[in-house]
Amino acid sequence: MAAELHPRSGKLIGLSNSNRTAQRNQPVQEFNHGLVLSREPLRDRDVFTVRIDKKVNSWSGSIEIGVTALDPAALDFPSSATGLKGGSWIVSGCSVLKDGRSVLEEYGRDLDQLGEGDRVGIQRNGRGELHLWVNGQDCGAAASGLPSRLWAVVDLYGKCTQVTVVSCEPPPDTEDQEEDEEEREEEVVLPSPAALTTEACRDHEDRTGALVLPAVPALATVMNGSAEEVPEVTRGHSRPDKFPNNFEPDTVLTEHQLFDVFNNAIVSLYRSEDEGGEDLGLGGAGGGGSDPSRAGAGSNNGARGGGGNENGNGGSAEGGGSTNNSPSGSAGGTAGTGGMTTNDALLFHEKCGTLIKLSNNNKTAERRRPLDEFNNGVVMTNRPLRHNEMFEIRIDKLVDKWSGSIEIGVTTHNPNNLDYPATMTNLRSGTIMMSGCGILTNGKGTRREYCEFSLDELQEGDHIGLMRKASGALHFYINGIDQGVAANQTPGVVYGVVDLYGMAVKVTIVHNHNHSDRLRRNNAIMRALSPDVGRPRPALSLTPDPEAPDRLLFHPNCGQKAAIIGDGRTALRPHATDDFNHGVVLSNRPLHSNEVFQVRIDKMVDKWAGSIEIGVTTHNPAYLQLPSTMTNLRSGTWMMTGNGVMHNGTTILDEYGHNLDRLKAGDTVGVVRKDDGSLHFFVNGVPQGPAAWNVPPSVYAVVDLYGQAAQATIMDDMADLPPLPDDNSEGPTAMSPGSPCSITGASAASDLRFHQLHGTNAVITNGGRTALRQNCRSEFNDAIVISNRCLRDGELFEIVIQKMVDRWSGSIEAGVTAIRPEELEFPNTMTDIDYDTWMLSGTAIMQDGNTMRNNYGCDLDSLSTGSRIGMMRTASGDLHYYINGVDQGVACTGLPPGKEVYAVIDLYGQCVQVSITSSSGPLDNSLCTSNITEKSFPIHSPVAGVAHRLHNKHGKNVVLLGDGCQAVRVGGYAHGIVFSAKELKTDELFEVKINEVDEQWSGSLRIGLTTLQPPDLPSCPLSGLSPSLTQLRSKVTWLLAGSEVRRNGVLQRQNYGCSLDRLTVGNRVGVKRCSDDTMHIFIDGEDMGPAATAVAKNVYAVLDLYGKVTAVSIVSSTLVEDTESVKAPSLSSDSCSEGEDDSTPCENEPTLVPMAMAFLENHGKNIQLSNQNLTAARVSSYNQGLLVTAQPLPRQQLFQFQIDRLNSSWTSSLSLGVIGHSPDRLNFPSTACCLKRSVWLLQRDSVFHNSLKICENYGPNLDTCPEGTVLGLLVDANGCLHLHVNGMDQGVAAQDIPTPCYPLIDLYGQCEQVTIVTNHVPAVGAESGDVRCQGDMEKADMVDGIKESVCWTPPPAVNPNKTCEYQALCSRFKDLLTLPDGYFNEDAKYNLCYCESCHKLRGDEAYYKRGEPPRDYALPFGWCRFALRIKPHCEVSNTFKKWHIAYHGTSVGSLRRTLDHSQLLPESSSVFSASPVKAESHGSYGEPEENSAPEREIPCVRLSPTMRYSGLEVFAPKVQFRDPRSLRCHHAQVGFQVCVRPGSYKVGPQSLGISEPLDPRFSNTEIEWITKEKGGTLLYGLLIRVE
Repeated sequence: MAAELHPRSGKLIGLSNSNRTAQRNQPVQEFNHGLVLSREPLRDRDVFTVRIDKKVNSWSGSIEIGVTALDPAALDFPSSATGLKGGSWIVSGCSVLKDGRSVLEEYGRDLDQLGEGDRVGIQRNGRGELHLWVNGQDCGAAASGLPSRLWAVVDLYGKCTQVTVVSCEPPPDTEDQEEDEEEREEEVVLPSPAALTTEACRDHEDRTGALVLPAVPALATVMNGSAEEVPEVTRGHSRPDKFPNNFEPDTVLTEHQLFDVFNNAIVSLYRSEDEGGEDLGLGGAGGGGSDPSRAGAGSNNGARGGGGNENGNGGSAEGGGSTNNSPSGSAGGTAGTGGMTTNDALLFHEKCGTLIKLSNNNKTAERRRPLDEFNNGVVMTNRPLRHNEMFEIRIDKLVDKWSGSIEIGVTTHNPNNLDYPATMTNLRSGTIMMSGCGILTNGKGTRREYCEFSLDELQEGDHIGLMRKASGALHFYINGIDQGVAANQTPGVVYGVVDLYGMAVKVTIVHNHNHSDRLRRNNAIMRALSPDVGRPRPALSLTPDPEAPDRLLFHPNCGQKAAIIGDGRTALRPHATDDFNHGVVLSNRPLHSNEVFQVRIDKMVDKWAGSIEIGVTTHNPAYLQLPSTMTNLRSGTWMMTGNGVMHNGTTILDEYGHNLDRLKAGDTVGVVRKDDGSLHFFVNGVPQGPAAWNVPPSVYAVVDLYGQAAQATIMDDMADLPPLPDDNSEGPTAMSPGSPCSITGASAASDLRFHQLHGTNAVITNGGRTALRQNCRSEFNDAIVISNRCLRDGELFEIVIQKMVDRWSGSIEAGVTAIRPEELEFPNTMTDIDYDTWMLSGTAIMQDGNTMRNNYGCDLDSLSTGSRIGMMRTASGDLHYYINGVDQGVACTGLPPGKEVYAVIDLYGQCVQVSITSSSGPLDNSLCTSNITEKSFPIHSPVAGVAHRLHNKHGKNVVLLGDGCQAVRVGGYAHGIVFSAKELKTDELFEVKINEVDEQWSGSLRIGLTTLQPPDLPSCPLSGLSPSLTQLRSKVTWLLAGSEVRRNGVLQRQNYGCSLDRLTVGNRVGVKRCSDDTMHIFIDGEDMGPAATAVAKNVYAVLDLYGKVTAVSIVSSTLVEDTESVKAPSLSSDSCSEGEDDSTPCENEPTLVPMAMAFLENHGKNIQLSNQNLTAARVSSYNQGLLVTAQPLPRQQLFQFQIDRLNSSWTSSLSLGVIGHSPDRLNFPSTACCLKRSVWLLQRDSVFHNSLKICENYGPNLDTCPEGTVLGLLVDANGCLHLHVNGMDQGVAAQDIPTPCYPLIDLYGQCEQVTIVTNHVPAVGAESGDVRCQGDMEKADMVDGIKESVCWTPPPAVNPNKTCEYQALCSRFKDLLTLPDGYFNEDAKYNLCYCESCHKLRGDEAYYKRGEPPRDYALPFGWCRFALRIKPHCEVSNTFKKWHIAYHGTSVGSLRRTLDHSQLLPESSSVFSASPVKAESHGSYGEPEENSAPEREIPCVRLSPTMRYSGLEVFAPKVQFRDPRSLRCHHAQVGFQVCVRPGSYKVGPQSLGISEPLDPRFSNTEIEWITKEKGGTLLYGLLIRVE
């Protein structure tokens, strides 16, 4: 057949060379869609062979090859070969898959390890078997029973980007042999056991220099077996890559090949011993239950992490093999005769949680949509665990959004029959899970403190394992360290289970361990247990200058995202693209008068808005709690920000000097305080004039590395200023960007520097010759550095260790790699790289992450400060290491000759700093500016978090770029409408930045919210969408155009905020739908206030690229961030998750005597206790105010405290809750939301469990509680937590509260002081949820003859009215009506506001009953009631207590006349005048006139039990007024709350023709009450609503 490819192929494939060469387009951007098939079906025995022409290192995985019965002429090509079904066999890596499912785990050569120039072929032989051929060598049968008509399949996947078909013909010398195969039989001639042993030992002696006898029984197993038990060795190989996994009856083995098999087994034995095993046998070679095909894969070529497992059995390359830890295998070293189980590796079961995606042959599990969903991520093993078998996983990926993380354990449930729960802790049978640091059995906590280590604190790369011992004890292992017995009497048949919950996103089953893994385990535990984890620490100076004590430097106490380097002269934000603030640095001493403090901007990033800020402060940096930005400080601080000047956070100069936000790298800024107390700023040496006066002496200089500013260096005359970082160096031989350009006459070796690209924790200094690991006491890895060019043959790369810390395990690792720095994705440690890398770690030589040999001539872990390490590759491809100039001998051979290799240093563990040595001159140890360049800060996403996207349905003139993050109008001035990709959540800001404008057009960007669903639009953008946003009226749309707010194109208000027509390039515009159903517009981050009200919930953001605005880009993300708030944002989650049970509630708990409560002496650092520990006050800052009680809270005892003092200078306020463990030794964080273990917290109007929001809209908003409010906590007998506000129970906030628990209070923000209430106030009213009726109230509940149930009124001392802005606004409108004060009750405590905050604070229910017989009425939520004066005879009337409550809407013009008559008048202008009725007597409404007819028709009055009907605009017309305080225009409505006598009215249907229900409690058929009786109603309150 022709050796050609079929013209139909994957969508990214390009064919050339007469369809013999296939190339995958966009190889760096795409890794799949590279399928090609043979032009014709394969003939039997033909080997379809291709040559790998090109590979890239951007991806994992590589070429895949196989056969398929699908005709390419009609094939719908999948993205990869493993997606082929309907009779397809694919070899992927070292696995064989049939129709996408693995049928053979370990087969032949690993295709992922093949390089450019290697050949790979596929063949169907005459017996229907599939064979893989690699470089002309047959790898044996991969599958059998193949149909006769098959096409060859090649998948240019991952690294493989180009192949060429080289042949399609039978292999040489096989056409005739295959016909005779069944007739030929040759016996294998084996030498004597003595000869075998001698040769094997001689071979090992040649390699290691020591004679070691292998285990004789295991050798005898192979030697005494039949020919059928001898594995086939590939023809032509001097040493097989691994044990072949097929056993052919017609195997012919030469003596040399047979010894190669034995030598591989010996290597596997020593590798298993190095891993700490005790197996003296050859693993799978002994024992009937072992897999001989995997038991000792000792070769280092192609094996994926070969070596034994922890139990010492020479396991498979993937970690399979026997897990029996007896000394000589499962059968004690006897001959194995059992069958071979090639699929016995421990994998994840195909049936898994709904959000789980399996890959890597079911060894890797990943949770989809990790930023949208936090559960439904359960995976289980494919088979039960054996006794003493280690089930271990590695955490590959975490997200920093949710609380909680991975959970692991065992279950008796068979995954085939299990209905997977959302989380495994929901299962109530047969399940033992480790969650956090506790053990849960069947969902209930059985051990709260199982170990000192919490799973929630693990990081990417950490390992978690478990093992069920033969005794039935269950042990968990964290990074290889046994945590002890977690449970006894574990059932005999259990499956391993992993729950990818919360932060945990991706894990992989691991089977092998190496030297680096052991070090990482120890270091990870030390880091997790460290009290100063993550705290940035400045690197120590190498050459302090004792003779210059007055030198102006940066103080080492800096912002949490900043670092100080270069002898204290340089400050930087190392992760400038991840955070935009927390970069505050101060001078180490106060400025002298007339002393100029000047810094140069070294480094900037283009991600954020805003830039460097500079100024002075009176605060001493040694004692200052540094804020996120200096403009948040409210005392003693003057800052220049942008082109303005701020004093204590308030702008004092708007237009001052050059705009700092427009500076570039290399520009300078400075500040000076003169003798006269004036403050002056400098930009590039140019004075900007006086900025402030009366600045006190002894102020410290301040630099805020904010936004784009990433690095700055102090300029002075005491030293030469380091050169600026240069981003223009390219190519493997270019000097490092920070290298001094003045170096001349250097030797050839002197141009060796460290490359500008490096690990995230590494910093390059000293002109590229020094590398250090920052935060060396809190970080032990992520500090890989690499040479700036490749090493020449025979060239020595030598470094000297300059600094070490006595903290971690392990130390420096050194080696070489063939990976170019530009192509290297820096891992945590270099031994994680699995290709083209050779490293020395301790005494172990490692290639591609696998140990090649141990006990090399030197131990890097034993080196100390001053030691020198060098490495050299010889022309013959040998790698040598030099310690202090002494050659340690050949470390390894076979480095590709002629291939470029780069020197690699891993500043790991104890090693902190190294410098390159040079024979051209003395070593310069001075630290200069960091050579961090733009490439040091890779931008992974256009914004922090998960960036918003634009919907693919848009106007016809719009083109989306950047994965939907940018929109460009490509023609005209209209048809530029774009939508957000998803509906906006409540309080979620959608914000864009203007990128381009075209001044030839008028008009500008328009923005708003719409109920239009973009997915419902036609697919064609040319139809179905209006040309401009103002014409979009098919669904309700709220928008801002210029300064006008419109609803469906109709003008709602004018002069709103800043006009959008004034915006230009760089301005930001955003829109948000707030929780109060209002739309807010943001301009450059500033909230313009509510633009529209009554906005629907399910809305999309909509923009119109209209007029001059032609291009925008998204700058917001789905992570709701409050950049101005000083409080850490709460986790946003729209879903409620069940809290974990930390303990089993006690049953039959006895009644406890009320316990006196006081605050514990252990508290936040800003707390001061007094009044016998009953009063707590926060004495500084806005946080560090955590409190707990010294005594646990007994069940059914109410703990109450009163808010004594508020400070309106701060935002937010207190939070409270309970903590489920003893606080005696609790290390209090800055805020309560940082507590993540057994904590239930009430914050604002939400409930959090371990920082995860579990309930919204609970109770009142705690931020609105005024001084005097009494808050309480109670845990009932069922373990449910209740909040009490002023004695009112707000209902159940959380369940399953453990015993004991301790009340917790966070004096945050505004709340500065609280006092425990010792005389407990009993709860008011009935139980939560009970309906309060006529007989439920006592006389004390009466208010002027009206029952308390009308509306609950708090005591005057805690009346929230004084802090309610809405009530104050309504009161100002009432004053504008000029109504006489005599109509209103003199006692203001009966005036009630029914806004959302106030009615929640009081604990109002939505509906109550009143009167005899009782009848429902609704509270007027959204209105404000002003109590009217009631006539004395009505106050004492017994009949009045039995009246019903109703509402009446009216116009402003009718108010005075109605109040004058003290009753509702039908003659008023109210629209309640309806159809006339006949007057029946003089008792009717109106006085009889003289000469009037005895009978006449009069109008009736209509009422309603709900203001949702009476408050409609047709009944209560809106009027516009201007607020005298804010001068803003508002709309107002008025109405009355009335008492109506039972029997004086008729209940009827609404009369407006409205179809949809108006109130859920009242049907439209009985929502209107009609009355015509005089004296049947009594005015009780005036109602006002303002929009």
